Amino acid sequence: MSFSKEDILRIAKEENVRFIRLQFTDLLGTVKNVEIPVSQLEKALDNKMMFDGSSIEGYVRIEESDMYLYPDLDTWVIFPWVAEDRVARLICDVYMPDGTPFAGDPRGILKRCLKEAKEMGFTSMNVGPEPEFFLFQTDEKGNPTTELNDQGGYFDLAPMDLGENCRREIVLTLEEMGFEIEASHHEVAYGQHEIDFKYADAIKAADQIQTFKLVVKTVARQHGLHATFMPKPMFGMNGSGMHCHQSLFKGSENTFYEEKDELGLSDTARSYMAGLLKHARALAAITNPTVNSYKRLVPGYEAPCYVAWSASNRSPMIRIPASRGLSTRIEVRNPDPAANPYLALAVMLKAGLDGIKRQLDLPAPIDRNIYIMTEEERIEEGIPSLPADLKEALGELIRNPVVTDALGEHALAHFYELKEIEWDIYRTQVHDWERNQYITLY
Repeated sequence: MSFSKEDILRIAKEENVRFIRLQFTDLLGTVKNVEIPVSQLEKALDNKMMFDGSSIEGYVRIEESDMYLYPDLDTWVIFPWVAEDRVARLICDVYMPDGTPFAGDPRGILKRCLKEAKEMGFTSMNVGPEPEFFLFQTDEKGNPTTELNDQGGYFDLAPMDLGENCRREIVLTLEEMGFEIEASHHEVAYGQHEIDFKYADAIKAADQIQTFKLVVKTVARQHGLHATFMPKPMFGMNGSGMHCHQSLFKGSENTFYEEKDELGLSDTARSYMAGLLKHARALAAITNPTVNSYKRLVPGYEAPCYVAWSASNRSPMIRIPASRGLSTRIEVRNPDPAANPYLALAVMLKAGLDGIKRQLDLPAPIDRNIYIMTEEERIEEGIPSLPADLKEALGELIRNPVVTDALGEHALAHFYELKEIEWDIYRTQVHDWERNQYITLY
């Protein structure tokens, strides 16, 4: 829905809204917010709400801290889980005091990349994300334990799927907030779930991912559970992905579809995929941004760890779903839900556009199960691996001019610094596995 300033002021009064959360996202993908009383709503709608950007990860230094929140009026929604003294939400873009967009705002970075696509004639990027999550039991203080809430498997139902009621309430809450839910089900691993919602343009899709995470965590807590979007919380089980279905449109025309092609794919789609494959190892630092992300990207757990594509095979990084016509799309399978959705979509779009600009040739599809191929066979087929860890991914990122250009100097410098710190903390820790393995051996 579209809202005007007058609509929002009227609805706030009619629905007894008492507080408004002005939300934005930091560089690492964490949702932040400034909560204001309804008396300050008109001021916020006039883009006059200031905050201290120096306290936000990856933003600015203390001597240049003043920043402004510009609400996107179409993101107005009232949280359905607060019955009295109701709370509403507006997602905001971040601006500098001189009225220019803040270069390090992830939402703004995605908008810059979409502007480049528009200059190339593409009016929209459609995205259908699939963020998976786990439900863990909590202790008497409400803190998460390592006990999963069920032992269900793929498409199981109660009593095996003990998260069914929680998942159903998540769906109902999302629908109250304007989501169009297409399906929900138990995933492969114990305690793992997936809820699919309808595709949207890239900005709305990224906004929806952030809202989705908030709703899942809020409803899970009401059920005495802890929801996590950590990519690989449990050893020996599948991790959580965030497959991203994507296509480019010119008006009402899906530019990825070509009726005369054997696979129904246009040259645009093929060049876009070629760009993604060309830059895949650098993209990983953004689409798989944590130390833990690379525990998921290993053979044997359905997560792609090889840079290849197929029209049917699910082991490569990119798969082509069967639908054609307006629904023709590619599915990028390596991103995980720890990724900042704005940055992840921005760098994937930038890589795809580079493929289109340079008319890159798409390698032949790999229709064999890559997991059972030997290393020699993969080399012979020209199938690279995604980075093995965050450090390797950061090295690929910093050497890739296309992906770094998508981020811009400010975001790149701060993101790289934060992730170098994360890797160094991880590298210097002594972990339980090491003690168990070595303390009596040596």
